[in-house]
Amino acid sequence: MITYKELIAAKAVLELPDRVSLREIRASYINLLKRWHPDTCAEDGEKCSEMTQRIVSAYRMVLAYCEAYEYSFEDQELRRHLSNEEWWLEKFGEDPLWSKNQK
Repeated sequence: MITYKELIAAKAVLELPDRVSLREIRASYINLLKRWHPDTCAEDGEKCSEMTQRIVSAYRMVLAYCEAYEYSFEDQELRRHLSNEEWWLEKFGEDPLWSKNQK
């Protein structure tokens, strides 16, 4: 099980914001690897190898956390993520006063 401190440290290594998607996690991981991989890194080889190991370890830890995360599909939770258009349609429906198809 991953501890809170480990997860916060992994977040820092991957330079992740507080709210992030899986796509953004992967993008950060790839960008950091490009920068720190020993074959492309401009700094000391040992430091680059250490950073690469830290990045890979942090990425695995964050992915493990995400894979174990329980997503809610409760109606109330899903409604929190409606697009503006979906919200509007649900609130006002096809009311002729608000509809694009006014006659």
